[in-house]
Amino acid sequence: MPSVNVVVETKCSTSVRVRQLEAIFDVPRQERSRIEFKGDIPIEEFDWNVGLIVGPSGCGKSTILREVFGGERPLTWGGDSVVDDFAESLSIEEISTACQSVGFNTIPAWMRPYSVLSNGERFRVELARRLLESDDIVVVDEFTSVVDRQVAQIGSHAVQKYVRRAGKKFVAASCHYDIIEWLQPDWIFEPATMTFTRRCLQRRPALHCEIRREPWESWKLFAPFHYMSAELHRAAKCYVLYVEGRPASFAGMIFRPHSKVRNIWGISRLVTLPDFQGLGLAFALADRVGAAYAAQGKRVRMYPAHPALIRSFDKSKVWRLEKKSGYASVSRSDRIGWRAGARPCAVFEYCGPADPEAAKVIH
Repeated sequence: MPSVNVVVETKCSTSVRVRQLEAIFDVPRQERSRIEFKGDIPIEEFDWNVGLIVGPSGCGKSTILREVFGGERPLTWGGDSVVDDFAESLSIEEISTACQSVGFNTIPAWMRPYSVLSNGERFRVELARRLLESDDIVVVDEFTSVVDRQVAQIGSHAVQKYVRRAGKKFVAASCHYDIIEWLQPDWIFEPATMTFTRRCLQRRPALHCEIRREPWESWKLFAPFHYMSAELHRAAKCYVLYVEGRPASFAGMIFRPHSKVRNIWGISRLVTLPDFQGLGLAFALADRVGAAYAAQGKRVRMYPAHPALIRSFDKSKVWRLEKKSGYASVSRSDRIGWRAGARPCAVFEYCGPADPEAAKVIH
């Protein structure tokens, strides 16, 4: 089993300021400073995907991460867009899938250089690169240290889903205990006490969500993050999903006249703000709006062109594939496929149960 037996030893300074500190705080004079870490990390005794080294600053997290798992591999960023910084051997499909899986879904941001991204966007694209470019164990130091706690928790949830789905191994070091319930590590090592703990998967914390009908102006907050267009028809009915009182996802509904079919409404815009990407909120919003409109005798269709949206709607039990369009193709198993370099698109219709209670709120 991997064991920790690390000694960090340095020569103590004899500068004037150091001697002043020794005198002021009555610190005994030492020739050398020595810190020793001894313990076991028995991860070879069971199957695992996610590990966490957690504790306060200065307790030895980075030292142990480096000695046991090789440390964090440095990343360089210099491309005109972040997608150009990924390894040349990776396809655009692999890159986009990894970015979407960690909640980095804002396609316009993919086309920008790393230097102009927000801290939350940098956090997610760094995760995507490490997950794709690491052959063995994915190692991340100072995990979630530079982002706010909402982004940290949602990002932790997104990365653990991807790691388990891909069958990878991921080890992070962090001083934040609030990510544990979201990252769902299979094991935790705490250098402060040199204790190792195995964990079982648990349900992530619940979020209080609310959907409200909002005026057209609410679209302005979400418009910069839509993958196709910032335009929205003035006649659109706008719905916003709030998480703990904060706006998170948006759906714009448009009546779509049809020569043969009555009462067709389309979701013309479906977008989630970057800080909330990775939880599936957009799909929850689409399902809820679909159920509310169905209770009013209306039919709801979705016309996605985003690859992740198409895959998710195709897997849904409450959305039925109606027809292909553009470059999308339907196989005998009714699954969506597309060729490299083409923009996929399809039409889905809500086929789930009607929800009269939702219709009372969403009107």
